[in-house]
Amino acid sequence: MSRDLTWLPALRAWPIIILMLFMSLLVCVNGAPAESDTGSQTALNETWQAWQILETRTGRTLLFEEWLKILEQYDIIYLGEEHHNSFHIQAALKILEQLVADGLEPTIGLEMFGWDGQAALDDYVSTNRPVTNEFLEQVRWKQNWGGAFEDYAPLVTFARDHHLSVRAMNPPKPLIRRVVQLGLEHAKGDPEWAAWGILQDEILDDPVYRERIMDQLQRCHGGTEDHFRTMYEASMVRDEGMAKTLVTRQKELRRDPSESRRIIVSYTGGGHLQYNLPVPKRVARRLGGDIRQTTVYMMSFETNKADTVRAHMEDPIADYIWLTPIGRSNPAKPCR
Repeated sequence: MSRDLTWLPALRAWPIIILMLFMSLLVCVNGAPAESDTGSQTALNETWQAWQILETRTGRTLLFEEWLKILEQYDIIYLGEEHHNSFHIQAALKILEQLVADGLEPTIGLEMFGWDGQAALDDYVSTNRPVTNEFLEQVRWKQNWGGAFEDYAPLVTFARDHHLSVRAMNPPKPLIRRVVQLGLEHAKGDPEWAAWGILQDEILDDPVYRERIMDQLQRCHGGTEDHFRTMYEASMVRDEGMAKTLVTRQKELRRDPSESRRIIVSYTGGGHLQYNLPVPKRVARRLGGDIRQTTVYMMSFETNKADTVRAHMEDPIADYIWLTPIGRSNPAKPCR
């Protein structure tokens, strides 16, 4: 008795059909951006744009609300700006506003002020006095920073309106100039060093930091090898001084029995947090590693900067990159 075998070709075709269906499923899955329960997306399969927040460790873009919940777990948040970009001031204010709304009490550390202006800064923040030429002289704005005070006034005004502490982060500019002129060892002989209590501080020459900073100095500035050396030493003093400021404040907060949740927001140029080396690593060293900190590199963005963003993601310049519009003037230009 003969059997009907006409169904065999169809049976043999099933493995091929199943394989094709599986491959189609993979294409559908890989073609769509991965999304977490909180709405995060991978940054690798989409076009970057201003106001996106990129997590360099994973490549994801983060929603602001999700990101703030992450930031609030840290002791210190480092924000690195491009100088004179008003969008970076807006970004910092957005973070500060949300921290306050969530019941946290941030201390704001500002690179733009020197230690010799702290008393005048405290007085300004604690009162409703207007900005006057007298105030700018007392805070030594022109000597320590220069430019329009109005560029950074919103951060100080926010602190005053919310009764927050503001810390001048930088060693006085005359000390830094003396290092550039004479070199670190000779500058230490200046009586001002002892007066500011940094003569006994260790100013660590970190080899990895040295490689990064010296490379940038040689690409971005002209000069002799001696000049590069003293500029590098001045960079060390500034970063060590800013780390000292943050550590002093962190220790104060730890001694304070207040039940309110405290946090420090450090606002400096992006170069002072890059690769976690300049200030964050020195803070961690001074506290024996007992610190939770994270870095945010704010970067002006337009589509022709995608390669730069990608490079900063592959060799992470910070824990997060916050893309912003380009400022009205003086956009940061990387050295070649």
